[in-house]
Amino acid sequence: MCGIAGLLTLRAIAREDVSRMIHPLEHRGPDGHEIWLDEPAGIGLAHSRLAIIDVSPTGAQPMVSRSGRFVITYNGEIYNSTELRAEVQRTSGEQEWRGHSDTEVLLAAIDQWGAEAALMKAEGMFAFALWDRSSRKLLLARDRSGEKPLYYGFAADAFVFGSELKALRTARGFEADIDYAAATRFLQLSYVPAPYSIYRNARKLTAGSFIEVRAEDIAARRWPEPRPYWDIRRIADAGSAEPIHDEALAIEMLDETLRRAVKSQMSADVPLGAFLSGGIDSSTVVAMMQDQSATPVTTFTVGFGDPGYDESMVADRVARFLGTDHHELHVTPAEAQAVVPLLGRIYDEPFADASQIPTYLIAKLARTRVTVALSGDGGDELFAGYNRHLWLPALLRMTSKLPPVVAEILATGVDMAPAVAIQAAAKMRGPLGQAARRAEALPSILRAQSADAAYRGAIHNWAVPPLAVELKHSCIELAEPELRPGSDVHSNMMLWDYLTYLPDDVLTKVDRASMRASLEVRCPLLHSEVAALAWRLPLHMKLRGSTGKWLLRQVLYRYVPQTIVNQPKAGFSAPIGSWIRGPLREWAGDLLSESRIRRQGLFDVKAVGAAWREHQLGKRDLSKKLWPVLMFAAWSDEWCPTLSS
Repeated sequence: MCGIAGLLTLRAIAREDVSRMIHPLEHRGPDGHEIWLDEPAGIGLAHSRLAIIDVSPTGAQPMVSRSGRFVITYNGEIYNSTELRAEVQRTSGEQEWRGHSDTEVLLAAIDQWGAEAALMKAEGMFAFALWDRSSRKLLLARDRSGEKPLYYGFAADAFVFGSELKALRTARGFEADIDYAAATRFLQLSYVPAPYSIYRNARKLTAGSFIEVRAEDIAARRWPEPRPYWDIRRIADAGSAEPIHDEALAIEMLDETLRRAVKSQMSADVPLGAFLSGGIDSSTVVAMMQDQSATPVTTFTVGFGDPGYDESMVADRVARFLGTDHHELHVTPAEAQAVVPLLGRIYDEPFADASQIPTYLIAKLARTRVTVALSGDGGDELFAGYNRHLWLPALLRMTSKLPPVVAEILATGVDMAPAVAIQAAAKMRGPLGQAARRAEALPSILRAQSADAAYRGAIHNWAVPPLAVELKHSCIELAEPELRPGSDVHSNMMLWDYLTYLPDDVLTKVDRASMRASLEVRCPLLHSEVAALAWRLPLHMKLRGSTGKWLLRQVLYRYVPQTIVNQPKAGFSAPIGSWIRGPLREWAGDLLSESRIRRQGLFDVKAVGAAWREHQLGKRDLSKKLWPVLMFAAWSDEWCPTLSS
């Protein structure tokens, strides 16, 4: 795992142009820093190395292909590199290899078949920049699910790119102007969705796609159009056309596919372990690791003192049963809260998923013993594991029967309902109780004209983002990903999560937190074969009654007794609501003070102030609204200090 950066410019390039961009990414790769330049061509590639496979100098980057035509700076792992290497060998005849790095194999595959064909064959997590010395063309590519990040944009007379926005900000002539439309979406979602970034002059490369850039694109300042080489929507269509109806067969196939995925990701020339929360996903990954390992797998868990956010007891039971070398970090509120001031620097784009705190803590813990850790991310998106996959369709079945006038009356009633009534309704069982616990989203759901719109309303923090009035009128509506017309609401929810929430929230959180600790994290459940199989499963094999991930659970029960893992899931997060009423109240109150908000000119003073007062009085837990505003303020303190002055 590494950091990459570089630029293509219309002028002769200097080494300093590239070295200043890779310097802020040293935490991503502390094992070496290299730069490759072609001064007349105006291209510079930089690499900050975290050595995982072939830790010798033969694995160093940027790397030139055997033909001399291609040069690559690459961040990631190709899990099927052994098979790809053999295929290249068979196709090309006798091939001389400098070492055994997956980077060399990827370059050989590109030499043999071209970049797009090589991308189709490569199974892994990656982001890379490839310079074609023959055509003078720069290609940027990102893995299928978006595990590894890649930003790009314009700076004066150059096209620049990097693993994080930190690199782009250092480029000469980069203008860090805030994109207020992106800020609006951040306040709604807690993240900035791809292809947008918080800056007007930078974008994120979308998952499963690549772009090509030439000098004439820079001269015209023309944004390159991403070209997908893999699309989960096509996978979903293909899987739906060939469903598996035999449950016993489905369990067997999922078991075998997951075992292969896990095994393929256990290869490393450095110590390897796993995150273990005690949930279905991470327990399945660890169980399969341990079943295929001759020695105890090293596992890690972080626990909080708050029982509503502590899963360490379940993780400990799973670890004891499997016989792993288990390590727990029990974090005091003070220790966890000490991370909060670091978040603006770790996430150099506004980011407000509160589980960023325990994720960073577990990454720091793991790095004390291993360099690579496997995680269970991806199971919720593929196997219907989120609570909203259960309660929202049930609620929609009820509300869809309401005349529009009645739905509007109910929405208005919820808007005006006293907090005590909402709290009483939240104690009810079933979809109504679930909806009441999300009362802020309920009016949007009731007013939605479609199931897709209802889902967007359900996941938004703010129905109307609290931007200052003058900014509300200037913000354009950002494009949403297209789903599958006519598909059922469950399928579209999972697709939406896979296309947006997974890469832009879950995987962003994991990447920044782990790379801050110089730890590589791998996600076996995101293997393309697992995704393809998941979309062949009928809905009743994912959701059964009030249970999500039904089939994945059946596989896990082959390794771990049902009584151990069937425990209420606390959720891997932090008690932000109580913290900003208590020990973090002064910090939060300062960031949300009326004088500061007026000085910034970004937020609606009345809307933010009302939410803050209501939360402090304990009428409602409005931390989902307030945390994005706080994280934006903390981010601006770090990266846009003129907004905070």
